[in-house]
Amino acid sequence: MALSLEKETQPSSEIKNEKEDLPLRSFEEENKDLRAELEDLRVLYEATIEHSEAIEDQLSEQSEKLEELSRQLAKYLSPQVYQSIFEGRQEVKIASTRKKLTVFFSDIADFTETADRLESEELTSVLNQYLTEMSRIALKHGATIDKYVGDAIVIFFGDPETRGVTEDALACVKMAIEMRERMSELQDVWRQAGISNPLKCRMGIHTDYCTVGNFGSDDRLDYTIIGRGVNIASRLEALSDPGSILISFETYSQVKQHVACTGHGDVTVKGIAYPVNTFQVVGLKDKSADTLGADLSKISEKLNELAFDLPEELEPGEREKLIRTLQNAVDRLKSSGE
Repeated sequence: MALSLEKETQPSSEIKNEKEDLPLRSFEEENKDLRAELEDLRVLYEATIEHSEAIEDQLSEQSEKLEELSRQLAKYLSPQVYQSIFEGRQEVKIASTRKKLTVFFSDIADFTETADRLESEELTSVLNQYLTEMSRIALKHGATIDKYVGDAIVIFFGDPETRGVTEDALACVKMAIEMRERMSELQDVWRQAGISNPLKCRMGIHTDYCTVGNFGSDDRLDYTIIGRGVNIASRLEALSDPGSILISFETYSQVKQHVACTGHGDVTVKGIAYPVNTFQVVGLKDKSADTLGADLSKISEKLNELAFDLPEELEPGEREKLIRTLQNAVDRLKSSGE
């Protein structure tokens, strides 16, 4: 019996070693589990990165599509209106306000006759070139382009951005002058292209209170202007001669310090009970004209002094020569003022 018990009993040294190995095996198993979890996390991280990159690519693609769509839609709105909506300064809802604006109308004189002379492809090309050039000038001067109606252009200054009534009116007239100059250049281009009767535009400008804002329905809105001021500007354009700019007294009073004009008299405007005083725009005043006016004033003073201080012993021939010279100057002054 003693021998049997001795065989079944393990040595105390082996039992001790097994007890010491238990923590090591436990640590190795935990380490193995941690490595497996770490590998799972790594795989999950890589999958997340790939997924986020795919989402980022999709967002970038969608953003590019939205930007392109936004650029295309912006062409249907004046830049100022589009910008005010985009920046949240203007709500897209039916609303309007009263403001003093300077309104501009232009169209092509004898457009029907010109259209009959040209093939549709030529007419489309010429008309698009005309509208493109005029719009470029309008935007350069800060205009809000209201609409194109066939060959007509409707523009206004003073909303949604304004620099003051006087500055808005001056910007409008400067724009019209530059348009007229550009039309003269385009006429040469069109003649060289074989168009015997190049386009000539008429322009009308009026400064007045108008109602401006969103008009229409909940489904379709149009940002535009209405009122008496719009009607007068339209009538002035219709009464204007081809190649000329006809403005009302209300506009003239705002720009007369900087723009040379000639009186065109009172005109009867359909729908307006009173005659409208009008002026034709000649061009921008040259600063040298003020200098010339000052010089003429000095010359006048000298002539006045000469009339009193002229020597009595002046020879008859010299006297007659002086009288003829002065008379020629008077005649030229009279003829230039007629």
